[in-house]
Amino acid sequence: MSTHTLHDRTAQDERVNTAAIEGRAPTVAHLFRDRVAASPNGEAFRFVGDGPGELWESVTWSQVSERAHRLAAGLVALGIGPEDRVAIASSTRYEWALTDLAVMCAGGATTTIYPTTIAPDVSYILSNSGSTVVFAEDDEQVAKLRDRRVDLPRVARVVTFNGTPDGDWVIGLDELEQMGVELLTTNPSVVEDRIDALRADQLATIIYTSGTTGRPKGVRLTHDSWTYVAAAVDATGLLHEDDLQYLWLPLAHVFGKMLLTLPLQIGFPTAVDGRVDKIVDNLAVVQPTFMGAAPRIFEKAYARITMMMAAEGGLKEKLFRWSVSVGREVAQMRARGEEPTGMTAKKLALADKLVLHKVRARFGGRIRFFISGSAALNTDVATWFSSIGLTILEGYGLTESSAASFVNRPATNEVGTVGWALPGTEARIAEDGEVLLRGPGVMQGYHDKPEDTAETKDADGWLHTGDIGRLDERGYLWITDRKKDFFKTSSGKYVAPSMIEASFKGICPYVSQFMVYGADHNFVTALVTLDPDAIGDWAANHGVSGSYRDIVTSKQAHDMVQVYVDTLNVNLNRWEQIKKFTILDHDLSIDAGDLTPSLKLRRKAVSTKYQDVLDAHYSA
Repeated sequence: MSTHTLHDRTAQDERVNTAAIEGRAPTVAHLFRDRVAASPNGEAFRFVGDGPGELWESVTWSQVSERAHRLAAGLVALGIGPEDRVAIASSTRYEWALTDLAVMCAGGATTTIYPTTIAPDVSYILSNSGSTVVFAEDDEQVAKLRDRRVDLPRVARVVTFNGTPDGDWVIGLDELEQMGVELLTTNPSVVEDRIDALRADQLATIIYTSGTTGRPKGVRLTHDSWTYVAAAVDATGLLHEDDLQYLWLPLAHVFGKMLLTLPLQIGFPTAVDGRVDKIVDNLAVVQPTFMGAAPRIFEKAYARITMMMAAEGGLKEKLFRWSVSVGREVAQMRARGEEPTGMTAKKLALADKLVLHKVRARFGGRIRFFISGSAALNTDVATWFSSIGLTILEGYGLTESSAASFVNRPATNEVGTVGWALPGTEARIAEDGEVLLRGPGVMQGYHDKPEDTAETKDADGWLHTGDIGRLDERGYLWITDRKKDFFKTSSGKYVAPSMIEASFKGICPYVSQFMVYGADHNFVTALVTLDPDAIGDWAANHGVSGSYRDIVTSKQAHDMVQVYVDTLNVNLNRWEQIKKFTILDHDLSIDAGDLTPSLKLRRKAVSTKYQDVLDAHYSA
């Protein structure tokens, strides 16, 4: 079967399913209520309990509903009314999902706050959003609020998951729940009445952009945006009720919040644990069928496994390389709509028995596909995963479009693209190459910023994404770079840094961050940081000792990176080639303000912080 035939069949199937989009639930609260009615005894969430050891607990949709209703009633008792903002400052955990559902059922709107956000920015977000109640994960999050309490006169109450209540401003989750029990005793229908009164066009969420440049803006997303995205993904047939999701992404990020909404529509259970260092361990235990992630997770896994095999050397490494090459051949065949036969099929069976199934087992052994979003995924990394039998479906969307606008489909996955538009989303390319989107998923606007809204969303409802791309004749979208990231050298040549950076990460297994620089200069340079785990293994195998700083600033490390830069330059235009680079003696981090919580580079912040290093590239 050809790829064009697969394309036509998949598109036809999705058109058949689009009726569900038109008849979707009006609000997230209605969607939740419908899910509970449809599968009350079905597993909803599993999470690591508070007891000793890493023991997973499970709750049904009915159990989630009972507790969410009590918490929703507690919010009503605190005075939360329709569209009143309730903030959640917490890492990814079951209580985040539970309290978000409670806010929806109370008729309020959730304001999301990353747990790594510093106190002044937390204060700004709470003030700008007008939040009156805050769910705070622990004493660390509560301390940020106490430090700025004088600036937060509208915050009437803080509810903590694991922190210490003070009997006044800060209460525990159990106390809020008890307030709800008392209200439900006197007014049993209070939560159902709130749900019944909700409308599709009411505010559901304010998500503050990562702020790669300037102060974050609050993106207003209505209930209709969330129920549309859930129904549109359901229409693709991508996910099923018997899937199992592993969710670690920040729920304050639109990608994570979208993945939290899909189970309400489709009904699959979700295992929740936000500890990034536990992903590999948890995948083996949970054995999910799919997981969403940022590209950095796939880059690290690819680098780790390939370096382990290289360190083995000898027959093991040769066998690994042969198996991956067989897998790559088959992946390319399947991309053309062909299946292996004859000798190719026999080679695949042997490669899978000896090597490939063992690699997949490290990811739980049941993965149907991964979903990559939030930044560009290097094609070499995506191809490598396909070679071992793990498909990565790259998707595309913004906070301003409720996360999901485009996504590849398993049967028609095209590496290097972000797939086709979700049913109901329109897309076109502006004269300057900018991607424009229109549809129910597009934001209402930026909170309290009408001028910024007018600049981003035009009078005809088109969202100006700021991304440069092209749509091919089959409907696949190719993203080439961020419009604002493009820069011009002093010779007048344009450079797209994001694509160069993604390419380097696919070439060099030791890199952590790679930032291309060169606006208004006569050549291009880069800042490099090396992954602490990967570079430690490299050093041990190359006779380099000492601290992380000693290793990365050594001549051997510079020479090693230079080899990969030379490889990169071979496939770049002359004016794009990296002429000089500096390896920093420390990695970039979220806490230092170098990266967003979704692991995207804060280009302006980093270039400002290391301006002297960058200037030194040109001083000679």
